[in-house]
Amino acid sequence: MSSLNRRTFLSTSAAAGAGLILTGTAASGAVQGANDRVRIAVAGLNGRGRSHIDGWLGQDNVEIAYLIDPDEKVLARTLKSVQEKTDGKFKVKGVKDVREALEDPNLDAISVATPNHWHSLITIWAAQAGKNVYVEKPMSHDIEEGRVAVEAQKKYGVVIQHGTQRRSDAGIAGLTEAIQAGKFGKLKISYGYCCKPRGGIGNKPDSQPPENLDWNLWRGPAEVAHYNGNYHPYNWHWFWKTGNGDLNNQGTHQLDVARWAIDKDQTHPIRTMAIGGRFEWHDQGETPNTMFALAEYPNGQYVYFNVRNVNYKGYEHQVENEYYFEDGGRIVRGLYYPKGSDKGEKVKVDRGHVTPGGNWGSFIAAVRANDPSMANGNVNDAHYACVLGHVMNNSYRLGKQVPFNAQAGKFGDDADAAEHFGRLHEIMSKGVGIKGDEKYTVGPMLSFDPKTEKFVGEHSEEANVLLKDENRKGFQVPSVSKV
Repeated sequence: MSSLNRRTFLSTSAAAGAGLILTGTAASGAVQGANDRVRIAVAGLNGRGRSHIDGWLGQDNVEIAYLIDPDEKVLARTLKSVQEKTDGKFKVKGVKDVREALEDPNLDAISVATPNHWHSLITIWAAQAGKNVYVEKPMSHDIEEGRVAVEAQKKYGVVIQHGTQRRSDAGIAGLTEAIQAGKFGKLKISYGYCCKPRGGIGNKPDSQPPENLDWNLWRGPAEVAHYNGNYHPYNWHWFWKTGNGDLNNQGTHQLDVARWAIDKDQTHPIRTMAIGGRFEWHDQGETPNTMFALAEYPNGQYVYFNVRNVNYKGYEHQVENEYYFEDGGRIVRGLYYPKGSDKGEKVKVDRGHVTPGGNWGSFIAAVRANDPSMANGNVNDAHYACVLGHVMNNSYRLGKQVPFNAQAGKFGDDADAAEHFGRLHEIMSKGVGIKGDEKYTVGPMLSFDPKTEKFVGEHSEEANVLLKDENRKGFQVPSVSKV
């Protein structure tokens, strides 16, 4: 493996990975070496990458073996910081290209905190190389590559854990288990919010990338032609080729919790639609800063989601989940309101089942045990949560503009959806002050087949185009058959 040329990694890694027998990787069983030491690489060193570093340094007998980033300044700064924090306890190597780290036969795992467009490809490459993976949310940038990541985990047997920390919260797990057991009656709507204020990103011209940034490696699989100062280091979130908007950014946490609560036998929704817009900012960003979306599952349960980023006086932060039951009861902000009652009762449930140790410790425990089932937020949970966000976003991306008014949402006889969209519209009109000359983007109601993971029926031809992003040569996500 150490002699593998990185230029040919994609064409050979699948074949090589099938026969790997590497000490210290999931391909050869539990971690071996000095006192079960886990050697890990961290890819992507801005933002969440710093949290990953601190998380791994807080675990017993975990060695950060590689730091990876295409920005030379970020890489040098982080190397110095980690060496100071560890007081030279172990040697850390800094590299620009993730494939160099994956070639190391003594590397046990990789921690992925790159931009979204890299998440699945690194996860797949790592699985092919027999490395365990902790991958930030969302695990996938599109639906098809998420399926490939699932199949890679199945084939190579590595641990893959999603960076959805709430999966490690025994309190949330307990509430989820109680809801699924029917403690509050039959769940009708599981609702997530990602309402945190943000600002516009302005408009910047395309330009030459800074000398310290390897633009080829930063882009990786993303089919982006020209560098723009709004991509790096953070605002890539708000462009479709690199990010997924706040619905599948911060919102992935609340989407995952919402989907977690519906019946266990449900995988993907069968219908979805979204309405929203990018209001007030008049900037370069493409993703909505305001959205209401719904998804219906085969059993009739729904997930609703609300994105609201535009700031205003009296802004109400809501990064949370609510639950609505068929008998009219609801759980809002930790209080259960029985049918017809405005008096909330504090929800009391037993703590649920999670692998202990928090999101960092649980991953290390799963790696040491060579047990993918121990991951808090395994590859299947990650895929189901991400696809839920992707289908909602895809409806929005196919939407048409209509006048800004309370009747913009086309929900048929779905009174619940109309009610919740009405609440969002009131905030945007009365709170933010959006006027009638603005437009909503109203997405079509899309039908989705959970088994084939493709859109069907009306609008399916254009929707299926969005199942898979184009990838740049040399960074193609392999097909399921070639993983």
